[in-house]
Amino acid sequence: MPRLVVFDWDGTLTDSVGHITAMIALAIERAGLPARSAAQIREIIGLGMAAGIRSLYPDDPEHAATALARVQTDPDVHARVRQAAPLFPGAADLLARLAADGTLLAVATGKGRAGLDRDMGAAGIGDLFATVRCADDGPGKPSPWMLEEILTETGTRPGEAIVVGDTLYDLEMAAAAGVAAVAVSWGVHPRDRLARAGPLAIVDRIDDLPDVLRGPHVTNPEMESRIR
Repeated sequence: MPRLVVFDWDGTLTDSVGHITAMIALAIERAGLPARSAAQIREIIGLGMAAGIRSLYPDDPEHAATALARVQTDPDVHARVRQAAPLFPGAADLLARLAADGTLLAVATGKGRAGLDRDMGAAGIGDLFATVRCADDGPGKPSPWMLEEILTETGTRPGEAIVVGDTLYDLEMAAAAGVAAVAVSWGVHPRDRLARAGPLAIVDRIDDLPDVLRGPHVTNPEMESRIR
């Protein structure tokens, strides 16, 4: 078992992808910007807001950012922003088991601090994490900055940590920091895309994560059939 497990938030621990996609689509509509498909919006989940806007509107990201900022007070947009995303079934038990075993837990997310605090508060799990880094704190994924900050704060060497995430951005962040990664298949990016980044494993069920986190090699044939 690694000393430290660093989780992504949206799409990894929380069932928030549909909520985020709908929220951004509504904000785009109310801002009067050209529409973007659900697939295009899903693609930016995991990135910080600035990087996401650049991806959606590369020709004029400053105008798009200004227009989207203006609609934050729109009642419908504001209501969607304030909705807490639920944890995936089994996520709270997983985190509690890892913490009880003495594993340090952390979060590295492209989500803003207010949104993360809201979600953690609603789930009642904030005290399980040694530290968190958010989009508000510094460079977002795939930069290794958030992960390096977490390693430094917890006094953990890269070889003692594992990142768990659902996007290529999580895996690229881990690789840039010299940290191993495990991908989960229930989030944003499809299995074939995750596989190209070379994670230790791709996991299909939250309940399988503890066995995977015990080491890079899967020895249980039943587990191997679920993970490979």
